[in-house]
Amino acid sequence: MFGDVSPAYHPLNTETVPAYVRSRPELADIFRPDDVIESVEVGDGNLNLVFKVWAAADHSRTIVLKQALPYVRLVGDSWPLPTDRARIEAQALEIHERLVPQHTPHVYFFDPDMYLIAMRNLNDHIIMRKGLIQGIKYPHFAEHIGLFMARTLSSTSDLVLDYRTKKLEVARFINPELCKITEDLIFTEPYRRHERNRYHAELEPHVAAIQADIGLHVEVAQLKEQFMTHAQALVHGDLHTGSIMVNQTDTYVIDPEFAYYGPMGFDVGAVIGNLLLNYAAHEARSSDPQVRADFRRYLTNTIIQVWYVFVREFQPVWERADVIDMPRLYQESYMRRVLQDSVGFGACKMMRRIIGLAGVEDIRGIEDVGQRTTAASLALNIATTMIKARHHITRIEEVVEIAEAARPTL
Repeated sequence: MFGDVSPAYHPLNTETVPAYVRSRPELADIFRPDDVIESVEVGDGNLNLVFKVWAAADHSRTIVLKQALPYVRLVGDSWPLPTDRARIEAQALEIHERLVPQHTPHVYFFDPDMYLIAMRNLNDHIIMRKGLIQGIKYPHFAEHIGLFMARTLSSTSDLVLDYRTKKLEVARFINPELCKITEDLIFTEPYRRHERNRYHAELEPHVAAIQADIGLHVEVAQLKEQFMTHAQALVHGDLHTGSIMVNQTDTYVIDPEFAYYGPMGFDVGAVIGNLLLNYAAHEARSSDPQVRADFRRYLTNTIIQVWYVFVREFQPVWERADVIDMPRLYQESYMRRVLQDSVGFGACKMMRRIIGLAGVEDIRGIEDVGQRTTAASLALNIATTMIKARHHITRIEEVVEIAEAARPTL
């Protein structure tokens, strides 16, 4: 059924994890031969098994194991998926750790037979989405994620890599099946009647209007074409707030299994779009108007800061550029196009999380149906305006203005 699976492959469970860990010489400095090793399966994503593993006598000696399943976990074995995505994730993490080690979890090893990555356990951190839902502010996030994206995207682009290396890297990160998931779930299915779409009935009038909006579909089709054809840099491919681990001092980016060579704006837009989803969610999650306004101000300021840090950290690339090949006006045009791409892709990510498969807890976790509908409707209105206005946006502040002017329809 799953033709790409190694003969040695078998999914781990909490009973088999200890023996596997003991068999790996790369972990000899963490676990001792006489250790009682404990584990728990914590994978709450859509694709993989994830185990936290620790020594019973000393919980500080701990790792995480992430193992690819040969199918989409959210759906089951009726949706096969290549396990080679684990190799892509491991190699992307290797690049990220070289470029931004301070924001990348250390990888101890990659097991190509088990499609498994062993990495640092970020047990002093929280998934950012969960923190934002609680209204927690992260003062260093904008600085950290702006730096992460500028370094990882610029350093894997034609602006830095030589012509041969870039093309070989594009080939190494060909990721067709996971790209097809993105093409379907983000750019196709939300805009038509589809069995995989997941939204509550109260949102039906708003979804029907979106699915009848031909002008919107034209813009989304252009963004889909760009996603499929613009091999600009090695993008993370799934850089939402569920793929970021944070605390008050640190930021780590995890889960780059969707990595491939695509448009830079897809990563930048994912960050912006997910911050705006949380912005919309607090329409319901923050009952006190002053608390809501204060936290939303934090979110919009963060969006602005993320972009300006990204631009600042991109600047060394332009300082080294050949001004004949890439004159100043070209450089300005390049960054403006990245911004406009980010606005469009971020909006598509928002649409998908409201209408399509695999929504976000920010909004779908709101228990009251009426409040959930209001928050979802606000998110859709923000996203619709962003997609249609993206060609004219020249400043990140204009995105914030769109969010602040938007109102829920339902």
